Amino acid sequence: MDYKLFIVEDNQELVALIKKGLASWGFSAESCQNFNQVDKEIAAAKPQLILMDVNLPFFNGFYWTQKIRQTSQVPIIFLSSRSEDSDQIMAMNFGADDYITKPFNMDLLIVKIKALLRREYDFSEDSGQTSFLNYTLNLVDNQLWDGANKVALTKNETKLLHLLFSHPRQTVSKEEIMTDLWEDELFIDRNTLSVTLARLRSKVGEIGLAGHIKTIKGKGVLLDD
Repeated sequence: MDYKLFIVEDNQELVALIKKGLASWGFSAESCQNFNQVDKEIAAAKPQLILMDVNLPFFNGFYWTQKIRQTSQVPIIFLSSRSEDSDQIMAMNFGADDYITKPFNMDLLIVKIKALLRREYDFSEDSGQTSFLNYTLNLVDNQLWDGANKVALTKNETKLLHLLFSHPRQTVSKEEIMTDLWEDELFIDRNTLSVTLARLRSKVGEIGLAGHIKTIKGKGVLLDD
């Protein structure tokens, strides 16, 4: 089963970051376009999980959650800058399944999403895999497999390799990689990426993948045949 998420958030920069983070773990996502028709857009999208902000144009997230719960029990996770206990209690009373305060860690959000999907849909962690040629990357166990041998990776090495697997034969810019791995490239030394990439190449060289990872000078990194 392909799991689709729906994001109800009016900060489009944050929406883009969330979509990118979800995609790196194999989830597709749509986002709200008309904040006066949130329930109708969700009904049309038929998502398996909703990410809901509290402060929204027209009506707040509590209102829309109450509306959604009239016809659906789809899991809802609140993402909000409002951290008062009363807000979290209100969200749960209106039908939310979980509540995360902003700013949040993307890895924490993924863990919560997986937990809700397992509870509601018998979600299997085995779906957290992606492939390129004869190589399979396991996003849960942080392992790369060529059918005969497995290579253990760090979390960031897994995220970097998955980003490349998700864009085969396309040059991925260093800025994209740094944002995906560390969320904000402004606070990361470029040398950190070089070291991570060198270590990744060294590890995956054991099973022949290093030759497929090419640095394109001045542009980024390319995963090619």
